[in-house]
Amino acid sequence: MRGVRSAAGRFGGSEPSTGRIVKAAVIVFPGSNCDRDLAVALARSGAEVEMVWHKETDLPKGVDLVGLPGGFSYGDHLRCGAIAARSAIVGAVKGHAERGGHVLGICNGFQILTETGLLPGVLMRNSGLKFVCNTQALRVETTRSAFTEGYGENGVIRIPIAHHDGNYTADSDTLDRLTGEDRIAFTYLSNPNGSARDIAGVLSPNRRILGMMPHPERVVDPALGGMDGSTLFEGVVGALETAGV
Repeated sequence: MRGVRSAAGRFGGSEPSTGRIVKAAVIVFPGSNCDRDLAVALARSGAEVEMVWHKETDLPKGVDLVGLPGGFSYGDHLRCGAIAARSAIVGAVKGHAERGGHVLGICNGFQILTETGLLPGVLMRNSGLKFVCNTQALRVETTRSAFTEGYGENGVIRIPIAHHDGNYTADSDTLDRLTGEDRIAFTYLSNPNGSARDIAGVLSPNRRILGMMPHPERVVDPALGGMDGSTLFEGVVGALETAGV
């Protein structure tokens, strides 16, 4: 899939930006099923998007943001995200993150980020031992990131979920550190999976990596039931346009 570029116009696009062109790469694993949705959401927000197959060893030149989509990478064998975390392209993703690049992991992408160690904790089987698929009310716990700055502090948004292993778990010291460092991005108002402290998404120490179980890419068009996800994508793309990093 390397070389398949998708400019904003191809997906219905957005108005031309006055800033620099933001380049995004969406990683595609065997079993990914939300990759195109993520590419569309980024493109509608003004990014130039390239799909990158898991067997590649390098990211496209000049990439600003890497997206790890939802789905069932490698059939969720061993553990969700465990094999994907050891795929060829993830070394390049980790290098991008370590250089200060932005990374967004959604659902299976969040699981991959914890498996790589780029984010703390682990996503366990839902406490009810059943797949959950519905729309959840989330509280925005921090606006101190490019991903969340467009939302109001303590604002409530509605984002769909669809997962079997979304129970965010970490030891008490890690949970205290996430709370103390204001790195919990979103919490569930009605916890659907047993996640510790109702956590739905967390940030890295430099606030440039976000992992979240809900699917913001599924609410970027009124025809799909809402627009609450568009603020996240417009926020991070807009920040990268103006920051030039």
